[in-house]
Amino acid sequence: MDVVERIKTELNSGPVVLFMKGTPDFPQCGFSAQTVAALRAVGADFRHVNIFEEPEIREALKRYSNWPTYPQLYVKGELVGGCDIALEMYQSGELKKLMTEVGAAK
Repeated sequence: MDVVERIKTELNSGPVVLFMKGTPDFPQCGFSAQTVAALRAVGADFRHVNIFEEPEIREALKRYSNWPTYPQLYVKGELVGGCDIALEMYQSGELKKLMTEVGAAK
């Protein structure tokens, strides 16, 4: 399976997927930690991919998404954005609404 197929497989593995540095319990950058905190604050059930354990995905996803930085938050296979966008959505209430709409939060 080539790297683009692996990315698509990850994106189809759940309604909410976060490509991040580290893991939700041990984020390895502040932006990943903040994004996880926002998702957890709204009660989101999400999958994660530790890009440090997947170097091929780490490089290919930047081209796939046309988004140069991490974390990258996807909902239903579509890029929502990075940390700043996730935090703005959290503060406005949009993140909770979106997670509820896709069945990732109650």
